[in-house]
Amino acid sequence: MLSFEEKLNVISAFPELERRNVSLGRVNFHYEGSVYEKKTVVYHLHPNGNGFVYVGQLPGFTGESDDKGFVNIRDYDAEQLRTLVARSIRSLSPGIIEESNEEEGPTEHQLWKGPDEQTLTVYYEDELWYVFAGEILESAFETYEEVEEYMAEEGFILA
Repeated sequence: MLSFEEKLNVISAFPELERRNVSLGRVNFHYEGSVYEKKTVVYHLHPNGNGFVYVGQLPGFTGESDDKGFVNIRDYDAEQLRTLVARSIRSLSPGIIEESNEEEGPTEHQLWKGPDEQTLTVYYEDELWYVFAGEILESAFETYEEVEEYMAEEGFILA
């Protein structure tokens, strides 16, 4: 289990999140760019290591969440936490990707920003997810979850 400080470091790496200290030493992180009323991505991160991440708008999330759409992150490792927070932010972001249907996949693309203002573009075509740096193909993935993991590992966030 990550310590409170380690969780804070992972979550604080997302510049689009705004830290808000609440009672009893707990911390919330809000995403003001949310297209929903829900702006809280991380809820009641506690010095004992407990806390919650919002997954209520996250398609295909298979873990257990409470009736408000939050999942407990007490036992998450750094990579799991980073990926979940990135996915949560993306689920609350303005829809760059619009699903036409499951067979056709998304009809548009996504821009991701990384270290040193680098940008990558993600396209879905022919049942694969393609990651491009300009016109150069970086990678191809079978699932969007793999794209999210790759982007988190490389320090990229959805623009």
